[in-house]
Parts: sequence; C-alpha cells; structure tokens
Amino acid sequence: MKMQLAEIAKALNTTIEGQDNPVICSVTFDSRKIDENALFVPLKGERDGHDFINSAIENGAVAALWEKGHDNKPENFPVVEVEDTLLAMQALAKYYLNKVNPTVVGITGSNGKTTTKDMCAAVLAKRFNVHKTQANFNNEIGVPMTILEMKPTTEILVLEMGMDRAGQLHHLSELVRPDVCVITMIGEAHIEFFGTRDKIADAKMEITDFLKEDGVLIYNGDEPLLTERAAKLAQSKTTFGFKSDDTIYATEFRSYMHHASFVTNSSDQKFSIPMIGKHNVSNALAAISVGHHFGETDDEIASSLSEFVPTANRMQWRKGDVGEDIMDDIYNSNPTAAKAVLTSFGQVEVKEGGRRIAVLGDMLELGEASPKLHASLASKLDPLVINEVYLYGPEMKNLKEAIQDKYDAKNLHYYEQDQMPRMISDLLSDIHENDIVMLKASHGMHLDKVLDRLL
Repeated sequence: MKMQLAEIAKALNTTIEGQDNPVICSVTFDSRKIDENALFVPLKGERDGHDFINSAIENGAVAALWEKGHDNKPENFPVVEVEDTLLAMQALAKYYLNKVNPTVVGITGSNGKTTTKDMCAAVLAKRFNVHKTQANFNNEIGVPMTILEMKPTTEILVLEMGMDRAGQLHHLSELVRPDVCVITMIGEAHIEFFGTRDKIADAKMEITDFLKEDGVLIYNGDEPLLTERAAKLAQSKTTFGFKSDDTIYATEFRSYMHHASFVTNSSDQKFSIPMIGKHNVSNALAAISVGHHFGETDDEIASSLSEFVPTANRMQWRKGDVGEDIMDDIYNSNPTAAKAVLTSFGQVEVKEGGRRIAVLGDMLELGEASPKLHASLASKLDPLVINEVYLYGPEMKNLKEAIQDKYDAKNLHYYEQDQMPRMISDLLSDIHENDIVMLKASHGMHLDKVLDRLL
C-alpha cells in the first residue's frame, strides 16, 4: 500500500494530530515487526498495544492510530485518534480494498482452508497478480492485515476466512464482500461452541451473507448440510467432490508417499498434487473449480497444482534423525481431519522391515462430545495397518481405552500431558530407519517439540 496519513485520517473520518503527513507503506500491530514507513496500530488483547508505542517508534514507525482518551499519547509524533483501533484498522482495510478493487475469493471450511487457499492462489497466479493470506491470518485481525498488505497491482485477493463463533464470518463477509465463496467441508472443529454440525454449517454459510449478486458459491457437494443450505442461495453455485452429480468430481484417485494423483470428469488431464490423501484431492478440486471460474484450462491448473507449496506443518514429509520419514501435520487437529490423515497414512507404502507409527495428541475445543469423538478415531486404527500408536494428553485416554483390546500392550503407548519428555525418549529409542511416523494434534498440544527432537 502507499497512502499519505492525511488520506488515512480522512478515510477514518478523523484528523491527524501533529504537523507531519508521512507516506504510509505498511501497517502493523506488532511493535517488534516494523517495516519501512509503517503505521502502528495498537490493539487491545492480553496486552494493551498502546503500551508499546515507544518500542514501535524506536523500531521505525512513522505514525500511529490511537484510541481517544488513552493515556501516554506520544508527543511530537503523528497520531490519528479513533474510537476503537481494531474497528479503525478494519475500516481502513475496507477503504483500501475498495481503492485497489481486486476480485475477492473467500475460503472457509472446518478443514482444508489453508491448503485450499494455497492451491487457489497457485492456480490463479498463472494468469493474474494474486495476493493471498499468509500462514492462517484468517480472523478479524488477520483478514484486514492481509488486505492492507496487498500491492496496488493486485488483481485477485485470495482470503482464508476462519471462525470460532456465530456471526464472525458474517462480519468478515461484510468487510470483504466476496466475488467467489469457497466452502471446503463441514466437520467437528469448534463443536464445543456450536453444539451440532448443523449449527457449524449455518455459521460457515455466513461467508455468503455479502456475496455479490453476480458472485458464485463453490462448495463441497458431497456434504448434505451444505447442499441443503446452498439451495436457498440466489447466486450461481458450483459443486466439487467424488459423486457423479457434482459439477466436477475426481476419478482414478491414487495416493503415494509424497503425492496424490487423479483425473476429473471435465477432461482427460491427469492432476498431481504434492500432498497425499483423498481430503487433499478434495481441496484440489475446489481449486480446479476456482480456476475454471476464472477461465483457466485444465493444463494450466494441473501445472500449478503440481508445483504449489503448502503452508508449513500440513502433511509435510520430513526426514528424521535416523532416516525415518515423518509426516508432519501438527498445525491443528479435529476428528474429521485426524480420520482423513490416518486413512491416508495407512495407505503409504513402508520399506521392508518398517512400521507405521502414529503419534496422536489431544484434539481441543470439542466440549462435552470430546471423549466420544476421541474414541471415534478407533475406527481408523488397525494394528495390521498402523502398527504402533503413541497417544498424548488427557483426552487421548479415551482412544487408548477404545483400542487397547486390539493392540498389544507393547505397541500401544499412552502419556499424560506432563510426560512429553518420556514420550520423546521412548520414540527416539523405538524408531528405526525404515519406519514412517505421523504426528497429529491440536496446536496447543505442542507436538512441534516432539518433531524438533525427531529431526
């Protein structure tokens, strides 16, 4: 971005305090990460960002938003006073979005948002100037930050949009007013807050609340909860999945160690993605649907998908210290995702003498249904397929009880949350060169510490 501070003040219906009118080229809420000509936005969370204004100035900020009436307002420094700094940042993002005026692709879903976002951006970058959400900056702070980071030449903005409560996607949809909405799937993520998958589906559909009249909804047609709700939408609709009545569906699916391949009903083109599993093919089908919407050919899309780089810690293969192959999927977890990953992992070929070893940590935010949902992973655990299981965390005790009759005690390991060092030690002693290992848990279980030791 590139705007004078006076333009920003005008966009926010306020004025500058101070004589300077610097050119703003970036916006940040982290006083430690100040880019050139940065506007500092102090947000209130666990800590009050206003307390870090001196740090922001020392690190090179040239101006700041400031909550009216807040103490310690800096002197001799350009300040734009606003009622609420977060709402002001969102309003500024909306102003800048309208100014650049890219086509907006909004992506949500219980699983696969980030991977689908990465795939869509890779596909569209073949023909267009594309800006996408970095990492998973997908909430009421991350979405406006993503907008404010885009270049003025951006033609398509690909936004990951998350939610953990009703109304959140409604607000984000109003902010970005998408031209294309993509819903990957409905799972059990955040069921603690919603109670049922029906209510999760309702919340996900909020992304379409401000979908433009000539916009399109692209959604997983294999999910009845989405099909039922999409039928009420006036805008155009496209479906993807594995059923013959989907607009685009996959056939000849194959999953290998480092990639998956498939064809679709739309052509004879063979697609290959550098990720495994049927659920990632579903994400790729969403990206193919987006590519088709923007006029791209299957040949162009296939080329992009074969080369796309996924965000870290999402089913990435890593080489362990003793030569074992590790499937790193530690960013997050919920029952739907865990079952999909276990299925994919069980299909990966193992070298002679090797074993499949699953390391599973608690899945968080499952509420009263947590014991039952953890135990439900038992359906995807067969000792003849996944030979050894390490379980970590209080909720995983439910899965241990569900599978202890079919696993020998020597192949089933359980650890309380304060026993991570012991689990790491046991894994280091147990794993051999020809083994393959998968790591999956909610981010709050910190399996990254296990991964670091194995690497």
